[in-house]
Amino acid sequence: MRAKITYFVLAAVLVVYFVLAGSRGVFLIEQGTPVLVAFGLAVLVLPLIGLWFLWHTTAFARKAGRLARLLEAEGGLPVDELRRTPSGRIDRASADEVFARRREETEDAPGDWRSWFRLAVAYHDAGDTQRARKAMQRAIGLQEAEVARSREGEAPARPRDA
Repeated sequence: MRAKITYFVLAAVLVVYFVLAGSRGVFLIEQGTPVLVAFGLAVLVLPLIGLWFLWHTTAFARKAGRLARLLEAEGGLPVDELRRTPSGRIDRASADEVFARRREETEDAPGDWRSWFRLAVAYHDAGDTQRARKAMQRAIGLQEAEVARSREGEAPARPRDA
């Protein structure tokens, strides 16, 4: 819950910043001179990029959270079996062991969003955020395709072992 509150506070601060920066851009454009209009347009681009990024990041987090809730309801969330150092950090060898199992599970069922979700968690635990995000995007895509197939009347793909 603390992570959600932090995320929303930071998102609100970013939105305020984007509004302030955007208002400065509009102010510069209203001055009417070619140089200030150019600067104003340049200033407006940054908040627009920031809003786009914030929107997509929030959508990704909501979809990943939805998958976590679905997997929890099925009883398939990965169990935290990682060893930790006395300071609480994840033991790298432990993370590598779990990752190897999750990768094998995903190779055995490449069309199962559940295995991709668990692989994303393993990537995250191993410290590979970029691959964790890509694996989670894959899980989201597979789950959305499963929902679309079930709406069309096809039977959804079932995992071998969850």
